[in-house]
Amino acid sequence: MASIFTRIVNGEIPSYKVAENENYYAFLDINPLAKGHTLVIPKMEEDYIFNLPGDVYAGLWEFANKVAKAIDKAVPCKRVGVAVLGMEVPHAHIHLIPIQNESDMLFSNPKLQLSSEEFVAIAKAINEAWEGNRK
Repeated sequence: MASIFTRIVNGEIPSYKVAENENYYAFLDINPLAKGHTLVIPKMEEDYIFNLPGDVYAGLWEFANKVAKAIDKAVPCKRVGVAVLGMEVPHAHIHLIPIQNESDMLFSNPKLQLSSEEFVAIAKAINEAWEGNRK
């Protein structure tokens, strides 16, 4: 059975997409620690990030780097933090989280409650920065 992330990539479940290419997909986390909290995934379904083939693993990080730069342009923050936990969904993924300080990365922090309109606006801003970086 396909993971929830594979179902998102396939369009079976809606998402707030911020970036995509033929091998990778980035979308807003619907339970974000901060505005702009983004998940970056390979389209290849693999549970554990360190089980990805080397080229897919390297490509995922290169794609995440570009998405992080777009987040940095679109969302006010000091840095874009990176976390790889991999326990909550059986599909390799990277969390990119706009942060002001290290404590913003604590996954035990309360999650933000954003409206659909806020998610759409954030995704649009990141996507525009992403597209601007690609030119």
